[in-house]
Amino acid sequence: MLTYEDFTSGRSFPLGPRTITAEEIIDFAEKYDPQPFHLEPESDQAKTVGGLIASGWHTCAITMRMMCDAYLLDSASQGSGGLDEVRWHRPVRPGDTLTGEAVVLDRRISSKRPTLGLVTFQYSLQNQNGDTVITIKGMGMLDVSNPASQEV
Repeated sequence: MLTYEDFTSGRSFPLGPRTITAEEIIDFAEKYDPQPFHLEPESDQAKTVGGLIASGWHTCAITMRMMCDAYLLDSASQGSGGLDEVRWHRPVRPGDTLTGEAVVLDRRISSKRPTLGLVTFQYSLQNQNGDTVITIKGMGMLDVSNPASQEV
C-alpha cells in the first residue's frame, strides 16, 4: 500500500495504454455531453472538427481510470482537494490509443491534519502519434504512514 512517503518529488507513474472506441465515445456523450460532434460522426458539427471526437470530460474520466489502475487503488488515497488546471490540447478520436504519465511535482503535510499528506501531480496523456491530448494539474490526499517523523 503506497502512502504519502512513497510519493517523492519527481516520481513518475506510467498511465495506459487505453484504446478508445466510437461506441464508448457515443455512450459517454449520450449520458453526459450530448453535443453532436460527440454523438453523430456524420453531423455537420462533427464534419467541422474532422469527425467524431470524445468529450473533454470523457478524456478526464479516462485519465482518472488510468490513475486508479497505475497507483490509486494500491494507495492510501483519501481523495483529492481538486484540480488546478485542465487543458484539452487535441481531440481524442475513435481508435486513438492513449498513454501518459503522472508525475509528482510537490508534496507537503497538511498543517491542519498532520496524518494527511498533500501531493501535487501533473498528468499528461498522448495519443499513438505522440500528440498531447490532455494535461491536468491537481492535488491528491494520502495517509501518512508515520506522522511523528514528518515535518509540517
